[in-house]
Amino acid sequence: MTGAGRTESAADSGHWTLAQRIRGVLGACAGNLVEWFDFYVYSYTSIYFAAAFFPSGDQVSQLLATAVVFAVGFFMRPLGGWLFGRLADRKGRRHSMMLSVTMMCAGSLMVALLPTYEQVGIAAPALLLLARMIQGLSVGAEYGTGATYLSEVGNKGRRGLLGSFQYVTLVGGQLLAILLIVILEQFLSKAELAAWGWRIPFLVGALGGLVVLVLRRTMQETATKSSMARKEAGSVAALWRGHKRAVIVITLFTCGGSLYFYTFTNYMQKFLVLSGGMDVKTVSLIMTAALLCFVILQPLMGMLCDRIGLKAHMLLFTGLAALVSVPLLYALEVVRTPMTAFLLVMLGLTINAFYTAIAGLVKADMFPIEVRALGVGLPYAVGNALFGGTAESVALALRQAKLDEAFFFYVAGVSALAFLASLCMPNLKQHGYLDGDGKVEENIPPFRRGA
Repeated sequence: MTGAGRTESAADSGHWTLAQRIRGVLGACAGNLVEWFDFYVYSYTSIYFAAAFFPSGDQVSQLLATAVVFAVGFFMRPLGGWLFGRLADRKGRRHSMMLSVTMMCAGSLMVALLPTYEQVGIAAPALLLLARMIQGLSVGAEYGTGATYLSEVGNKGRRGLLGSFQYVTLVGGQLLAILLIVILEQFLSKAELAAWGWRIPFLVGALGGLVVLVLRRTMQETATKSSMARKEAGSVAALWRGHKRAVIVITLFTCGGSLYFYTFTNYMQKFLVLSGGMDVKTVSLIMTAALLCFVILQPLMGMLCDRIGLKAHMLLFTGLAALVSVPLLYALEVVRTPMTAFLLVMLGLTINAFYTAIAGLVKADMFPIEVRALGVGLPYAVGNALFGGTAESVALALRQAKLDEAFFFYVAGVSALAFLASLCMPNLKQHGYLDGDGKVEENIPPFRRGA
């Protein structure tokens, strides 16, 4: 059925073997791991290569320039979410995921081989920007299609657990990125890392992409032939016409979830160095330990979701984030001991785990199969670009303006907006498309009434 009814998935038909489901999960997760490893390596190595591409100014100015390039990669995500979401709904999830990992591999290899500003002048940062745009397009594709695939390959009562592995591998990619930096920092001096050592992680990511490309060739397709043949498949017009309330809700709570996530992962490394005055190596160890614990939390939260439901998870995350962000960031601003810093970061990440474990599933459950990849990818990419990709740039710009603490209230305010959006969510166990009756739109209050 389509529209107000539950929609079919190839994996739901009962014909999939356990081995096929396992290969599907591994293929989706391995690609997600490599995609996000490649994407985050940029952030964690930027403290070493910033001067090579932006030679003038102080350290904050150089980091701000690299953060702006990082943000541009995020602004390519809506385009990737649209193009590849349309492709996944019309031609299949597997086809879209194979192409996305190929693009990420190409972008990483390009960064690894880039000349510096001293060698080619302004062309160096321009080429860096181009490489990040390619990677941003790829990540915009990967999230929506990967989240859709994992939600469809699961079965009733286990979707939360299986869906949580998207952020296991997303954060795992981030963890591997920072772990590789920690290893390189043990064997290379700062001068060596700044000269050539920062290129190694990008080469590793490019090689990983080739391995995943081979692995994804064996994945089974979850979209059905009938869903891909429908007129509305992958159509933005059909998505907005039939599911506008779901699009608005997802975009709003993605804004809060993305800003909070990138504050406590991507920006936190620089925040502890610049505000806490901690050594870069010490901060790298703190974040490695915190992210490892964060990865372990994902399947636990996924299993909790299978018991208490998606809406409860979203309300817990957004409510706690709105209440705790300001005092927690104030505490991190003045922290001086590594153990205290670790415990405070873990508090922030534990709150975040209520969202990350079910982030893909909650979006996928709000759309029918013929527009699901587009519905997951495009609103997510828009919210993520506006608030996730700009988190570090906004924080560093406010720091330059001597308004550091304003960022704390910015995070809390956007989280509060996400809380209001979460209140508008229907009970997806009853009304979601994956296991419910598909009456999502009918159970989201009209926004014109102020709901």
